Amino acid sequence: MRIAVTGSIATDHLMTFPGRFADQLVGDQLHTVSLSFLVDGLEVRRGGVGANIAFGMGQLGVRPVLVGAAGADFEEYRAWLERHGVDTASVRISEILHTARFICTTDADHNQIGSFYTGAMSEARLIELKAVADRVGGLDLVLIGADDPEAMLRHTEECRTRKIPFAADFSQQISRMNGEEIRVLVDGAAYLFSNEYEKGLIESKTGWSAEEILDRVGSRITTLGPAGVRIERKDGETIEVGTAEEERKADPTGVGDAFRAGFLSGLAWGVTTERAAQVGCMLATLVIETVGTQEYELRRGHFLDRFTKAYGHEAAAEVRSHLA
Repeated sequence: MRIAVTGSIATDHLMTFPGRFADQLVGDQLHTVSLSFLVDGLEVRRGGVGANIAFGMGQLGVRPVLVGAAGADFEEYRAWLERHGVDTASVRISEILHTARFICTTDADHNQIGSFYTGAMSEARLIELKAVADRVGGLDLVLIGADDPEAMLRHTEECRTRKIPFAADFSQQISRMNGEEIRVLVDGAAYLFSNEYEKGLIESKTGWSAEEILDRVGSRITTLGPAGVRIERKDGETIEVGTAEEERKADPTGVGDAFRAGFLSGLAWGVTTERAAQVGCMLATLVIETVGTQEYELRRGHFLDRFTKAYGHEAAAEVRSHLA
């Protein structure tokens, strides 16, 4: 099963300021703020929804096709992804813009000042999925992840036109999209991903009830945080899968992307929906135990031991044959 993952590609530049932002602000001079902070640390992390999901699938031995836009500064990031099993040949490289970047400074009270530069991400709307499908010999599923909004709409419409099954997963972009745009992205999706809050927002913005949305998609997948995930199907079946036990909680960033990576990998293997969700929950647990969205290491034996503990021997036996 050949899966393409469309979505943002970005790097995060994270800095720490040992003081408090509030101590540097003068109440009657806020209209002319001019501040510079001497920071103690800088971490540069690879990120972006599309890249995170594709990385996780690569770790599980599925070679996904990453579809998105980046700048000429992408070469080191490209090498990292390729080394971890991701097909990056369909990433568009901008001739004038840098790869999207999030720059954030956090103070001692965990207040943050950040800026997001979209950069080359805006050129994702210029990518045609037909060229991607022709290059790899066809696509069985396209995940429409958070990206340039126009790109998300174009890729969704192209999937419909070319009858390519697609999964709707607009996560962070839901806040800036209106009801009509969300209806376009949802209608006809084979899978609809969201968390609980986004689930309610989708229903509010579209004006569709939960039942009406389920009637328009194949499966609705709602992540429930520590409670795991709920999968509702059009045929009336509901599946609930719990999370695997955590060894520690380091950083929740990227947990949702990891779940999607595991779930999509399970679909590529051809296992049941429940089993795919279990793989997703196990991968998400590895990510929450690690600082950084692509810094975790998937060791086959360790993964299977913990998967067995969480979901049983029968489930682990089925997954074992598919793990790289």
